[in-house]
Amino acid sequence: MRHLFSLISFIICFNAFSSFAQSTTTGSVKGFVYEKGNGEALSNVNIFVKEAKTGAQTDDNGYFSISQLLPSTYTLFATAFGYDTAFITVKIEVGNVVSKKFYLNAKGLELGGVDVSARKIQKTTRINIGTTTITPKEIKLLPSSGGEPDLAQYLQVTPGVTFTGDQGGQLYIRGGSPVQTGILLDGITIYNPFHSIGLYSVFETEAIRSADVYTAGFNATYGNRSSAILDIHTKDGNNQRLSGIVSLSPIMIRGMLEGPLLKQKTPDDGSATFLLSVKHSYLSQTSKVLYSGLGESFKNGLPFEFTDIYGKMSFSGNNGSKFNLFGFNFNDKANILNSAGVSTAQFDWASFGAGTTFVVSPSGSSSLINGKFAYSNYKINNQEVNFAPRSSSINNFEGAIDFTYFFSGYSQLKYGIEVAGQNTKLDYRNSLGNTIVLDRNNTTAAAFFLFKKNFNQRFILEPSIRLQYYSSLSKFSPEPRINMKFNVNSNLRFKAAAGLYSQNIVGIKSDRDVVNFFNGFVLSPDQQILNTNRERVDNNLERAQHLVAGVEFDIKDVEFNLEPWFKNFSQIIQLNRTKGVNTFNTAYDFQADKGVAAGIDFSAKYVIKRVFLWGVISYQKITYTTRLENFDNTYTSQDYPPPFDRRMNINLVGSYTLGKKKDWEISARFNYGSPFPFTQTQGFNENVNITGTSISGNPMTQNGNINTIYSNTINGGRLTQYHRLDMSLKKTFKISTYSSLETTFAMTNVYDRNNVFYVNRLDNKVYYQLPVFPSLNVSWRF
Repeated sequence: MRHLFSLISFIICFNAFSSFAQSTTTGSVKGFVYEKGNGEALSNVNIFVKEAKTGAQTDDNGYFSISQLLPSTYTLFATAFGYDTAFITVKIEVGNVVSKKFYLNAKGLELGGVDVSARKIQKTTRINIGTTTITPKEIKLLPSSGGEPDLAQYLQVTPGVTFTGDQGGQLYIRGGSPVQTGILLDGITIYNPFHSIGLYSVFETEAIRSADVYTAGFNATYGNRSSAILDIHTKDGNNQRLSGIVSLSPIMIRGMLEGPLLKQKTPDDGSATFLLSVKHSYLSQTSKVLYSGLGESFKNGLPFEFTDIYGKMSFSGNNGSKFNLFGFNFNDKANILNSAGVSTAQFDWASFGAGTTFVVSPSGSSSLINGKFAYSNYKINNQEVNFAPRSSSINNFEGAIDFTYFFSGYSQLKYGIEVAGQNTKLDYRNSLGNTIVLDRNNTTAAAFFLFKKNFNQRFILEPSIRLQYYSSLSKFSPEPRINMKFNVNSNLRFKAAAGLYSQNIVGIKSDRDVVNFFNGFVLSPDQQILNTNRERVDNNLERAQHLVAGVEFDIKDVEFNLEPWFKNFSQIIQLNRTKGVNTFNTAYDFQADKGVAAGIDFSAKYVIKRVFLWGVISYQKITYTTRLENFDNTYTSQDYPPPFDRRMNINLVGSYTLGKKKDWEISARFNYGSPFPFTQTQGFNENVNITGTSISGNPMTQNGNINTIYSNTINGGRLTQYHRLDMSLKKTFKISTYSSLETTFAMTNVYDRNNVFYVNRLDNKVYYQLPVFPSLNVSWRF
């Protein structure tokens, strides 16, 4: 760590000196790039200075900065995938910072020569190790399950991502559990982004500007998560006119409205906008009426309901600085029904929050300042037959500010500070009857430093370090990280990343079942915790180390990416699964396990004119090590695969645009997954109440609860293989310049594969994922 910190310090000082020396003889240009039709900021746009043969890329705010330009007149070009190229002329003078704005016209999805060039610039100037960037245009290229395109469906195709299925689906990224993945919506932490019917997330597709998935080796700007990050940014709202979408399907109704509160009169003026999205699912009612004739699975309906509301107001100045206010309310309800249609388990969760973000572009400076302050709350309840109720909640506030300085040749310096506070409550009973009640508070503070240096667009080096402090545990965690890339040429590129990671949030889920709706959270406890060797650990943080490498290569119009990866989860805090009410180890509610995950992901993508093809093949192996306590106060260690250890995962996606007007689109996706592991049932016993004198207390006459006796081998069995084909056909009817009608016919699970959802342990009845599931969606855009 000392050497990495020294390297960062040296590079920063060297570049600061060089920048100061050159600022007395050069000038700079900065600005923002927007979509012309609605005023939305555009990220990942390439800005190229023709005469100086240098450039920059826009960030999530659409901001760019190019420094160290000699006094002269220059032509700046802006190119981006899916947009027409634009150019402006600027005059640079010594010591001055010129501010400009680009407005790009959107075009169709055809890929031409300019788009190919724009994508090549992105590949050679961004490291992109373990990273996938998603836009709404790409989400809509996939067949939309239920006729409704959603981020959750696209994530299932992303390299390194495993989903557990259509019902109760959760996100597992390169060996990490859901709690080890940080989900951010405009900078605020979302604790459960996926609904009980795993086809849908809480995020409105039309409101998303971009989503970045960091599956391994992410840099120091992100913290308090030990496996992966999903960072979602929403639009600000149309500053030109009132627009939106209304969509109706058998699964849900959704709508989004956006428009100006203060209209931008000229391109150089400021503006105020709003965005409001609402979606509500009524599947529990419609499935009984519309699908009851499709078989046993629909006889009692599909007992899932959810409602998602998101709102945002944005106030932008004439120099590009802006201030956002936003809020959300998400909720979900689900039941598990037996063959008679009687509910055997009920789950519900609710999440709400509000916050503010700001972006400041100081006059006369090419730097950029970002900040946020937000509050959120998440609570989940679970009630099962023959089992005690369970509940979990987390309250969270967070604030941050960071500063970015841009240098020539796609280089930059970024640093910032963050403060967050959490309160978690847990009321939980495990399978042995042990009840755990916790109420925990914590404040975290962090500082990070990142420097990205591009050496002549041949070699990119990005060292960073995060300094994290957890007050409830009085633990300081320095976490160095490094990313790099070497461009052999424009068609062959090598990359690598490594880093240390920690977190103090523990997930509360059973590892005996693949599907588990209860997704609770608790802060790392301050009580004594023992590791797999029954030794006391020196701190109660979860810790991980990442190592990932990769090679990108292009052959004609096909983009290939190969990434082997390794994660060492050196400490995983988990509930003590073998602690019962009468066991000797009554002092320990938690224990420190460990795990190792390794895998390789290969993807190939072809995007040209009307054709989109994408294939992903992933292999992984995950092994956890735990300590099992015995009733005689001895213990044994056991290696086992966690329930999300799907060894092989294959996704094949295709989309084709038809018709002279390009108003027809057909798409398909095939997914294969090797079997998930599960813990087998060894037997049953009856738990009777032997206290009291009433009939209910008489063990000879009462009916006790049936308890499951699990196999001593954790996850020693495997379910059946998973495979499914989804298809959709979309037709667009143009009504006017801004108005159109889209109809989408979708077929989920085309050949009606019986993919296992779960097995009822008491009667051994198998319940399946969605059967063949047709749906018709109608959407009106205006």
